Amino acid sequence: MIKAKLNCVPATLAAALLIAFAGQPALAQKQKDDTPPVAFGDNAPKEDEDEDEKAPVPAKVYAAINYDVNADPDNIWVLDLSNGQRVKIRLMPDWAPGHVERIKELSRRGFYNGVIFHRVIDGFMAQGGDPTGTGQGGSELPDLKAEFNPMPHVRGTLSMARASEEDSANSQFFIVFYPRFSLDKKYTNFGRVIENMEAVDAINKGEPPAQPTFITQASLASDNLPPPPPLPAAEEAPISADMLSAPIP
Repeated sequence: MIKAKLNCVPATLAAALLIAFAGQPALAQKQKDDTPPVAFGDNAPKEDEDEDEKAPVPAKVYAAINYDVNADPDNIWVLDLSNGQRVKIRLMPDWAPGHVERIKELSRRGFYNGVIFHRVIDGFMAQGGDPTGTGQGGSELPDLKAEFNPMPHVRGTLSMARASEEDSANSQFFIVFYPRFSLDKKYTNFGRVIENMEAVDAINKGEPPAQPTFITQASLASDNLPPPPPLPAAEEAPISADMLSAPIP
């Protein structure tokens, strides 16, 4: 039927239609090949520059959370970074109660203090939460059962990294720089940045970065901890090669 119709239209229009039909499989393949963050192993995500991923997101997509930084302080995760900035993230127990509880427990233990962002891909995401700084580690707590949900991975999304097994998330997390809907329902989305996303943008890039940005203090707003004092310049990159290869505490 398509061939018969093309015989009835000018050659230029027929050529345009053929190009349109031929282009669709290539676009679908490009989207399918996008590789997301992993918690373990050397599988690096590809930097898919598909403009659909960076297109403006309708306001209704962002309306699922409360951006008031003073509301529900027990579910606001506060990250003080080595770049001198403080970031606030709304945790969403309605989306993923187990993951939210894990972040709270580890933060109150001081687990994330001093931990670097070991994998930061420009235009994609910043990944941290591994005390070894290698991407191979986690906490001593049991791995989490996946809590996949329909919430989209938009700019500022907080999601949990994992290995190939769905129920392998532990302590590593990532924050999305741009919408990445290919991760939806495959990684547990459990929060979103509600204050100072610009500080997340400023996290040093690399896999790992030459001078990694790290978390000086992770807390909950309800704990009301003041920001730690500014770090001396010599402490901007405190992670040595020996530290990166050290066993998990």
